Amino acid sequence: MKQDWKPGTMIYPLPALLVSCGSCECEYNLITVAWAGTICTNPPMCYISVRPERHSYSIIKKNMEFVLNLTTEDMAFATDWCGVRSGRDYNKFEEMHLTPGKASFVNAPIVEESPLSIECRVKEIISLGSHDMFIADVLNVKADEQYLDKESGRWNLADSHPLVYLHGGYFGLGKKIGKFGWSVEKKR
Repeated sequence: MKQDWKPGTMIYPLPALLVSCGSCECEYNLITVAWAGTICTNPPMCYISVRPERHSYSIIKKNMEFVLNLTTEDMAFATDWCGVRSGRDYNKFEEMHLTPGKASFVNAPIVEESPLSIECRVKEIISLGSHDMFIADVLNVKADEQYLDKESGRWNLADSHPLVYLHGGYFGLGKKIGKFGWSVEKKR
């Protein structure tokens, strides 16, 4: 039997992302975000939702760009720490020993330790209530070559041990149980 609960945000798991922002080193900051996702494939678009009182909010709104940096199990401590500490009080890159790198299409830095960094330019900001949604065009994706299969040429994010957020907790992913379309593949 199922219970009725009050309306809430229970779509889990979500990627635990480090969003980097800032147009120069003196304003670089990181914010941990799980309210994020894909909006469109063609053109490639995504979104993040951020509370207006967060320090990164004003930086992103001013510069109209950010980078989504996927995180790994090895980055769990830094990912959480960057979400509970304010960039007003700390240089999060320095405190967590993370390396700001040069993005190709935006001024915001990438996180070098991240297996995948997605460079984004804000297209629209929608005020929704507790959070504002930054809808963005994806301009570029930087993928760490160490996860590239030399034989097939395919990039394998699963090898990086991605970190996800699930109702207040951080988790790694379990074993792979299928792939897109495997349920309807023809048997040989």
